[in-house]
Amino acid sequence: MCSEPESTSQRRLKTKSKPTDATVVQESLRPYAIADKLRTLRLRRSMGLAQLAEHTGFSPAMLSRLENGRLVPTLPTLTRIALVFSVGLDYFFSDPRKRHVVALVRKDERQVFPSDPRSARIPWHFESLDFRVNERKLSGYLAHFHPLQQEEVVPHHHPGVELLYLLRGKLEMMIGVETFQLSTGDSIYFDSMQKHSYRSLVKTPCTAIVVTTESSR
Repeated sequence: MCSEPESTSQRRLKTKSKPTDATVVQESLRPYAIADKLRTLRLRRSMGLAQLAEHTGFSPAMLSRLENGRLVPTLPTLTRIALVFSVGLDYFFSDPRKRHVVALVRKDERQVFPSDPRSARIPWHFESLDFRVNERKLSGYLAHFHPLQQEEVVPHHHPGVELLYLLRGKLEMMIGVETFQLSTGDSIYFDSMQKHSYRSLVKTPCTAIVVTTESSR
């Protein structure tokens, strides 16, 4: 005996009841509250969406959708945002009360930010030396400062203190109203809430180890 053919309404009901891949992914990520963690990281820094967009290269609209849970973030997206806020990628997928005691980063695993320093005229690019650490208390970078004209230099500031050790080249730094010139092997420590800037005084980028902290206290 032949069964009766399915009606259009029955087929629609089956289609609606079957979850899509995107829904499955979204539901599996729900316990981690990634959207809330993204918003909390930004607000802790008193940073607006437009400012975060400048640091990450993502649009403010995209970042807003991520924070509101309307867009599922990819791992490269989370990695880029994690670098800005000095947290490890696992911050988004683990209990924040847990801490890494040891985190090894191989040379070929280092995360470069911006990802393509040749794509725009920027004063520097850097490689995170400790991106695996969850909620680290300091951040270490291998920084490369580009040669710029004086009028191209734009000072910036951030909470905490900074220690720079120049590995190669000749670097000019402006800190507050003072100007310093560093040669290979020189180091400098300062309160990074002061406006500061860098530029290479040679034709190739200078390279330095830079360590920053979140607070100067």
